[in-house]
Amino acid sequence: MKAVVLAGGKGTRLAPYTNVLPKPLMPIGEMPILEVLIRQMRNIGVDEVILTVGHLASLMQAYFQDGERFGVHINYSFEDAPLGTAGPLSLLKGLTETFIVTNGDVLTTLPLSQLVAFHKEQKAAATIAMHQRNVKINLGVIETNNDHTVTGYIEKPTFDYLVSMGIYVFEPAVLHYIPKGKYLDFPDLVKILIANGEHVCGFTFDGYWQDLGNPEDYQQANLDFPTLRQQIFEGE
Repeated sequence: MKAVVLAGGKGTRLAPYTNVLPKPLMPIGEMPILEVLIRQMRNIGVDEVILTVGHLASLMQAYFQDGERFGVHINYSFEDAPLGTAGPLSLLKGLTETFIVTNGDVLTTLPLSQLVAFHKEQKAAATIAMHQRNVKINLGVIETNNDHTVTGYIEKPTFDYLVSMGIYVFEPAVLHYIPKGKYLDFPDLVKILIANGEHVCGFTFDGYWQDLGNPEDYQQANLDFPTLRQQIFEGE
């Protein structure tokens, strides 16, 4: 099985660290977050990983090389210009069977084998790993109608959303909807798939998930990692 890791972003929210180190090389414990992801994928049978790279790509190549010491084969796909989150897939060849796509900065205990099995059971073209997030608004929210009449006032409400974990399973047919070399993000790709009648599924996971996009979440992930390590690397 093949996996694609999106590792070309500049990680601006983690600056200044990411001015000198690409976000996928930011350490969690004693290893880069991308190494954590690669080990998780290897443990479910992924034998080839394609890294889509851009910002500070040479540092990732120097660290991961051909992937031999991680038990997988690693290839690199270079972006000359930013292509969004889905656009880089248009440059890839050899994705002829079900494959995983993931952001390069996710720490989770999600059992990837269950995600792939669910995708195949549903006969989906695309499956999105989802997580429940509670968003608290620290302000009073005012409800109005069209004539400016106040109809409600909710003090500091909490809203529940299912959010994308940045982990997907795709069938090769999805690639036909991605224009080559053009900028495209995943939300737009999903809308295109739905508009064309493709079956898009969501797999809800209520275990641990942390996106490392900002300093607070990155710090929390480092605090959490020691207690999660055995579960993350289950099967090694």
